[in-house]
Amino acid sequence: MGDRIENSPYKFKMHMNETENFLCQTKPLSSDEYKLLTNRIDEIYQVNLILDNLPAIRYTKRDTYFLRWTGYPIGIKVQDSYYVFNHLKFTVLVHKYEETNVANVMGTGDAAEVIPVGKQDSDVPGYIVVGFEVTPCSYKHNAESLKNLKTYGKYPSKIVCEDNTVTMAIKENEPVAFTYEVAFVESDIKWPSRWDAYLKMEGAKVHWFSILNSLMVITFLAGIVLVIFLRTVRRDLTHYEELDKEAQAQMNEELSGWKLVVADVFRAPGHPALLCVMVGDGVQILGMAVVTIMFAALGFMSPASRGTLVTGMLIFYMVLGILAGYVAVRMWRTIFCGDHKGWVSVSWKVACFFPGITFLILFTLNFLLWHSNSTGAIPFSLFVILILLWFCISVPLTFVGGYFGAKATHIEYPVRTNQIPREIPAQKYPSWLLVLGAGTLPFGTLFIELFFIMSSIWMGRVYYVFGFLFVVLILLVVVCAEVSLVLTYMHLCVEDWKWWWKSFFASGSVALYIFLYSINYLIFDLKSLSGPVSATLYLGYSLLMVLAIMLATGTVGLLSSFWFVHYLFSSVKLD
Repeated sequence: MGDRIENSPYKFKMHMNETENFLCQTKPLSSDEYKLLTNRIDEIYQVNLILDNLPAIRYTKRDTYFLRWTGYPIGIKVQDSYYVFNHLKFTVLVHKYEETNVANVMGTGDAAEVIPVGKQDSDVPGYIVVGFEVTPCSYKHNAESLKNLKTYGKYPSKIVCEDNTVTMAIKENEPVAFTYEVAFVESDIKWPSRWDAYLKMEGAKVHWFSILNSLMVITFLAGIVLVIFLRTVRRDLTHYEELDKEAQAQMNEELSGWKLVVADVFRAPGHPALLCVMVGDGVQILGMAVVTIMFAALGFMSPASRGTLVTGMLIFYMVLGILAGYVAVRMWRTIFCGDHKGWVSVSWKVACFFPGITFLILFTLNFLLWHSNSTGAIPFSLFVILILLWFCISVPLTFVGGYFGAKATHIEYPVRTNQIPREIPAQKYPSWLLVLGAGTLPFGTLFIELFFIMSSIWMGRVYYVFGFLFVVLILLVVVCAEVSLVLTYMHLCVEDWKWWWKSFFASGSVALYIFLYSINYLIFDLKSLSGPVSATLYLGYSLLMVLAIMLATGTVGLLSSFWFVHYLFSSVKLD
């Protein structure tokens, strides 16, 4: 994610193995420090180290296979005693290169000072870091041996590091000593392949199952859509057009279903400005998601370059402000039959609606983090930069899009709207119940992938199956369009012409289920999350994610329903 990093006191010299290196010794632990440390061990706090841009990787054996983790826990609880991992065994995998200028070509920003650059005429080979492994151990040091040791001094006796035995129990009023050892191992891994260990795709079968599951939902819905188009609509239309004038007049009295709402179907919805603004922001968010995931799937946003994913999302979001302004203003003009007035107001609202809510949530969460002195807080200077980007780039681009939307021809309605709205007959069941229930189908297509994304964000695991994610996103868009289309047709058939907001929330209601899933994930998967601040942070970020998903999926539903209704009523030959 591009989190801020600090230098640690561990020092390595390239290709020089060292053992029993003394690092430091703490003061005797006070009761508060002891309590804090034991709490952190209970909460499974991790230490994450980076060498030459590679996160420290830890292997643990389970039955016949190895599990990979990034970082290591600060300690472990065995029965009723707490043990701290105070000795680290580092293994640095290095690849030998003969050409002395290779380091200059391959050195990353973080690695420039780590790679030794040989002289041009030197015969001494140089080395490039291609792997970084850590084994944490709990080792009880001899108090006498530590007395006169300085930092980076040699601990006099041999330290045996076994990852399956723990000996350094922490107690009140007793100090803790920290030591480390480092071994350099030559490896055949080449520089371009050094991230492969982190990005090995595990559980591919689960992702395929997720896609297969989505395809089944899509096929089922596509069948229903096909039936509506071919059987019902076509049959009704041909029947309607074959009748002579006299029979048609007689039939008009007996008409039922969607043909009855022909003079009301394009009546302006309630709160039209809000609907246009939400659709504009939805198009912007959906566009950002598609472009970002596509670039990530093509390998442009490798986790080797920390922070590129978030930076990319911000840039794409700002640029797509043009599209947001265009769609929102053009839709505004379509609803009000070509009215030019108000496009500036709509553009301004689009530019401020979603980013405004985002800043409000982020500022509230940051206030909590600043209050609890957390390093996770966004620095104030970064907030200022984000606000400048918003008002200097995103807002003007949205206005440019709005201007083009105001210039473009509005979409003509195929039928006229009556002055007096038609009364909607009483329904057997509330239509909002159906709308909320519709969200289960899009949720069914993405909930497996959602688990992996949540684990990546909250458990610090590397997520790199963007190819699968891109396919799931496309499938989600298709399902949202189909669900909304079917529901709109069902509402029109029972003479309910208020379809605008219902089609938006039919697919947008998937966000409700994602939020419920987030709460479930908090309760059952993040059991170790401590304190109200952590829970508030988690729910705040989840709320932001859910809002973005609601706007994106709702937009897909509304636009597909608009196209369907326009197509349906332009096929009807009416006065």
